[in-house]
Amino acid sequence: MSLPKPPDTFVEFSREFPAVTEAWQQIQLAGEQGPLDAKAQRLVKLAIAVGTGRDGAISSAVRKGLASGVTAAEIDQVLALAAGTIGFPATVAAYTAVRRAQAKPASGA
Repeated sequence: MSLPKPPDTFVEFSREFPAVTEAWQQIQLAGEQGPLDAKAQRLVKLAIAVGTGRDGAISSAVRKGLASGVTAAEIDQVLALAAGTIGFPATVAAYTAVRRAQAKPASGA
């Protein structure tokens, strides 16, 4: 699986703060250990991003999820499931972020 190029700001931040980036990568690797397959992990990360209302994390989760085989229908189900927990207005805001991420080219620019 080849993930799309990360946004330029992520690359720039990573160059500026390599120790922070390395620590973050170790946390990411540790979180991947367990019974969930890669697709399920991407959906969980999307759900967490939606629940916390982090537009950048939503965009990242959508971008990486689509590259990992997550379907638009699965993304939509995450949004629908979120409504009962985070409320309608927050879900509509997440929906907006998801659609914006889906509309962006995969280049990461």
